Amino acid sequence: MTSQPLSGRSALVTGGAGGIGLAACAALAALGARVTFTARSAESLAAAQEKLVGVATGVLCDITDRARLAEVIAPGFDILVNNAATIAPIGRIADLDPEAFSASIETNLTAQFDAIRLCLPAMLARGHGSIVNVSSGAAHRPQEGWAAYCAGKAGLAMLTRSVHLEYGGQGIRVFGIAPGVVDTGMQVAIRASGINPVSKLPRESLSQPDQPGRAIAWLCTPAADSLAGQELDIRDPVLRRAIGLPAL
Repeated sequence: MTSQPLSGRSALVTGGAGGIGLAACAALAALGARVTFTARSAESLAAAQEKLVGVATGVLCDITDRARLAEVIAPGFDILVNNAATIAPIGRIADLDPEAFSASIETNLTAQFDAIRLCLPAMLARGHGSIVNVSSGAAHRPQEGWAAYCAGKAGLAMLTRSVHLEYGGQGIRVFGIAPGVVDTGMQVAIRASGINPVSKLPRESLSQPDQPGRAIAWLCTPAADSLAGQELDIRDPVLRRAIGLPAL
């Protein structure tokens, strides 16, 4: 493989203004991709753009705004990274506001579906495409207070499998990747909630965004072809060796 296996490929990273999304933008660009990312606010967009000068181009887009998302995706992309997500609302089921629960599903699942649906026509026309859905251990193991987040991520895991079933034979590579417990803005809200064991983890024990960023970019290269359609965990030692990440 060349040092830039994604040369000539265009990539869209949702929620790319910080954390894992920002790291994924940098990692994809390092492998040769032309990267576009979405941000929800003008402030976060400007801050991220300063960090990604000459690396990626940001656009203002709330991914739950279907019309705006369609505008962003209209040029067509070779790579889609569904990264944008929310941990809110945190709380036990009987205490959750139904509208907040629905908004969580809208952000963590429905908008991901929309992004995939909108990207597929151009990918299919080109005969290739890579989709990376940022998953979570919460997709498979419930955590107290995270009913909305767990439900959305579990649905996204099944969406990954569905895309593989329906389009894997047409050149569409799709992956789910659980990034582990990473030091991001989401973890600030989790620590503030104090509601389950994850919230009690000391910040110094959390991993940094660059490792899942590298993993996401690696999945978009031919080296990951044999893993298409799978839910993967960055803590898997075999996967880490393949990516070139240090052992845990």
